[in-house]
Amino acid sequence: MDKFTSWFKKSMMAVAISTVGLAPLGHAQTKPEKFKIGGVISLSGAYGLLGEDMRRGVQIAIEERGGKVLGVPIDMVWEDDETKPQPAVQKATKLISEGSHMIFGALSSASTLAIMNITKQRKIPHLITISADDKITVPGGSRYAFRTSNNLDMENRMALVYAQEKGLKKIYAVTADYQATRDGWEWVKKEATQKGMKIVGEDFPAFGNRDYSSIVDKIAKSDADGVILMLTGSDVVTFLKQAGQVNLSKGKVIFGPVAADETMAAAVGTTAMGVNTGLRYHYTIDNAANRKFVEAYQKKFGALPAMAAGEAYDGMAWWLDTVEKTGSWDKEKWVDAFANSTRENSVEGKKTMRACDHQALQVGFWGEVVKGTAPAPALTMKITKVFPEAKLFTDCKS
Repeated sequence: MDKFTSWFKKSMMAVAISTVGLAPLGHAQTKPEKFKIGGVISLSGAYGLLGEDMRRGVQIAIEERGGKVLGVPIDMVWEDDETKPQPAVQKATKLISEGSHMIFGALSSASTLAIMNITKQRKIPHLITISADDKITVPGGSRYAFRTSNNLDMENRMALVYAQEKGLKKIYAVTADYQATRDGWEWVKKEATQKGMKIVGEDFPAFGNRDYSSIVDKIAKSDADGVILMLTGSDVVTFLKQAGQVNLSKGKVIFGPVAADETMAAAVGTTAMGVNTGLRYHYTIDNAANRKFVEAYQKKFGALPAMAAGEAYDGMAWWLDTVEKTGSWDKEKWVDAFANSTRENSVEGKKTMRACDHQALQVGFWGEVVKGTAPAPALTMKITKVFPEAKLFTDCKS
């Protein structure tokens, strides 16, 4: 072999190796050694309270199928976005560059929307199981992003119905200064006003606020009979703790689209009792799939699964089952299959993925924080109302 031929072959090999990562990511691939999933969740920051629940739910979904999909081991890698969009983008980009076949997350809607720009550009499937901003699933949005959990609109609709049925006349709103919650509050405010409710006050504390004392004082001095909290995570925990110091719930109904679950109630303490809220999942939902999941979760973690855990499990199990059914390593086939899939055995009942916007149609649950009896936590959620999907979703056209 002459020197030129030897040099040419080595050069072509180097080019081939260097361009492997530049191939269109949606094209069919040969069977890899591992199915890589990149998870971007909040393990610190305002929503850090919920991130570990998500991680545990995903773990159960992977383990129940023997840790494999399409005949290869699942390699799950987690990153903490600190509940901030910029770190979320950095972590998602890193995971994709390391060969992730899909991205899971985030928790914060702002982080999720930021990640969606990357997954859409790189044509990487993106599974969302908790972020509720309505902008995540819109007609003509990302081909690669799917939400298997509630959107904000359905939760706001449930909160509005609750306020009506409770006979609330004067509402005080506490809304995190965060685009998704601000948008949600504007819709609720408009609808509530049209239905004869009066808005007697509204505050927009910073995301991750630590001192609600002045807001609590204003609410206490107001004539509001209802307090709607457009907050979640550590924000709602901090508010409820400080509200409890002045017995704010005495004479005022505290509620919100997603104001509590067992994890948040445990962090608040008895002050959380009586808070009414939308529920995205609950361990008491009575169907075979949920009973199986709850049993597996209890066996592994010695606790009952909270909201974020159930949603994470449900979405990941649905996704992996769909990928398995395609029998293919073509990501575009995974996306097409999921866009037209139905989850008959969801832990929350039947869910149908809507092809026009990639939002899962599902029933809605409303509940209240009550005193639990063993084996339930000391403070647990009681489902008080189930909303049919027809009451929660408007028509969607692609």
